[in-house]
Amino acid sequence: MFPCTNCGLCCKNIKDVKELKNFDRGDGVCKYLDLKTNLCTIYEIRPDICNIDKMFEKKYFKYFTKQEFYKENAKVCNLLQEKYNLDEIFRVRIKE
Repeated sequence: MFPCTNCGLCCKNIKDVKELKNFDRGDGVCKYLDLKTNLCTIYEIRPDICNIDKMFEKKYFKYFTKQEFYKENAKVCNLLQEKYNLDEIFRVRIKE
């Protein structure tokens, strides 16, 4: 399972994700994100695009190993965290 650190930044930056157009509350933040906890209120039934493991199984297994896919996702997470100056304790670390 992808080691998400629940920083919430991916859910606060959905404005350019066409699959999540109907989830945007109008400011690029997912309407199902609980801003107090940074947790998804529909986690068990969230869209596939929000589930790294499901997206790997459905599409990306053709192009990456699971470890490589995790590393690429971690890279994007960490760049987003750096952009927003989020504390390093939230960085996603993938074990080798």
